[in-house]
Amino acid sequence: MSDTQHVTVGELRATDGEAADGPVELPVVQLLTGRGFVTGKSGSGKSNTASVVGEELLEAGYPLLIVDTDGEYYGLKEEYELLHAGADEECDIQVAAEHAEKVAAMALEENVPVILDVSGYLDEDEADELIRETARHLFTKEKKLKKPFLLVVEEVHEYIPEGGGLGETGKMLIKIGKRGRKHGLGILGISQRPADVKKDFITQANWLVWHRLTWENDTKVVGRIVDREYGEKVSDLGDGEAFLQTDWTEADVRRIQFRRKRTFDAGATPGLDDFERPELKSVSDTLVEDLQDITEQQEQQRDRVAELESKVERREERIAELKSELESARDVSAAARKMANALRHGDVEPAETEQTTLPTDEAAERERERVQELEAELEAARDRIEELEAEAERLRAENERLAARAENAEVAALEERVEELETALAQKEVKLEHYRDVASTQWGDDAPSDAEPAGATADAGATRAGAAGDAEAADSGPAASSDATGTRANGGAAGTDAGAGRDGAAAGADDDMALLRSDPVSRRIALARRESLCNADYAWDVLTVLASDGPLRPRAIEPRVDAPLESVRSLLTELRSDGLVTRDDDGAYDFDRPRLRRLRRDA
Repeated sequence: MSDTQHVTVGELRATDGEAADGPVELPVVQLLTGRGFVTGKSGSGKSNTASVVGEELLEAGYPLLIVDTDGEYYGLKEEYELLHAGADEECDIQVAAEHAEKVAAMALEENVPVILDVSGYLDEDEADELIRETARHLFTKEKKLKKPFLLVVEEVHEYIPEGGGLGETGKMLIKIGKRGRKHGLGILGISQRPADVKKDFITQANWLVWHRLTWENDTKVVGRIVDREYGEKVSDLGDGEAFLQTDWTEADVRRIQFRRKRTFDAGATPGLDDFERPELKSVSDTLVEDLQDITEQQEQQRDRVAELESKVERREERIAELKSELESARDVSAAARKMANALRHGDVEPAETEQTTLPTDEAAERERERVQELEAELEAARDRIEELEAEAERLRAENERLAARAENAEVAALEERVEELETALAQKEVKLEHYRDVASTQWGDDAPSDAEPAGATADAGATRAGAAGDAEAADSGPAASSDATGTRANGGAAGTDAGAGRDGAAAGADDDMALLRSDPVSRRIALARRESLCNADYAWDVLTVLASDGPLRPRAIEPRVDAPLESVRSLLTELRSDGLVTRDDDGAYDFDRPRLRRLRRDA
């Protein structure tokens, strides 16, 4: 695998008042482990952009798995060895849900790039199950491997629609989007209709590509998420042009011309010219044979189960027949014994003796022989019944083992469901706090709650004065930062000398740290930190520096903490997504103190 840290995907395009400035490079770790979204109307270049990203990652030696809904990506096999799995005969192997675990293992453990082509499945439920199981096994395996890996999903609006109910596959993709990053599993969603995609997925993306969009509902999405200016301009973009929005650059949005992909364009609209398909590379026959073995094993297992079920049914029918014969034999045996005893003791009525033509002793002897024969048959029947019952018990035990396997699968599914419910609970808590923020905004941040002491209103006034001091410091530039810090610490009152300013800054930092370590705020920080690339110790180092000297850019924080720049940026990005910090036009981060105070107050 290559040590490449960045890949080149295109060139900067000139924007209003700004000239183009060379190639555009994207960090590999963000592509592989981040959350991406590429959109644009048909023909604008969105699938080309996804293919370019795929080519660059494959060229650098990083595998990925592409969920291909329209059969557009097999052209990558012109230059790269990928496993093309799906339902069509032109695929390397025909697969179903039972192959999902092996496909995930090949991609993650054997570094085999995979195109999961679901365009050929006539049964949508079958394709849906294959995608869901593959994604689930990727997520499960990445918990242990923690290997950077990218899952690309075309037509993502079909699985995570806006305003529609989420199916199990959509829930699995949302789970990867929210929690996959900390395990190394990234996701890239592609759609031509951003208005139809669940907004939670788009807003949580840390890199977005907006190609040409013309439908009003789609351009409104651009205006809400990026800026109204870009919502007005996105309809004028040329083929392959896009607005690139990332969390890891100083510039929020750049206008990009993505390069054309090098490999065969399998998704191009057919024309009148002759269609010439290039020679495509294939993976080794051994890998395909491994998947074929799974198919054969599944078929053999199904045949064996059917055979056992049939055998058990036949045995049960035979047992019923033997039980019936046994009851008849017992009746005959009882009648014979009764007759023999009666003859032996002379208790037979005259009318009964007249019915036999044999002497009494001879008749009794023959009855005894008949009784012995019946008892021998009865004993043989008992032995046979024991044999059949032993065979039936063995078959039942085998059926129970098969049922146990199914039960284990159900248990695993239930555990997954519990994990999903825990995630959903955390999301509900976040949404509840959001509603509290909205209510607080509508009623006024300075309105005291029922639980506030009488002096709280005065404190709120001091807080607003401090916030006003922050705003003045920001307008005045860097030179005013220390004054603003002093203002925060003293509730809006200016320091009278340099010593008082330093004391005020220290007091402000202490107040910030006390606020950050309060239970409701620290819980939110812990949730954001787990979604980032930063560990707990580094995270609190970053927060301490920001409380002491914020607002600061990530590059200004990184030398003062023992953590990589990417870890610092990812932490600040997650904190910003959760509304705990803000980012100004210069790319500097600072705490959203009014929001933090509301969180502590409302807990």
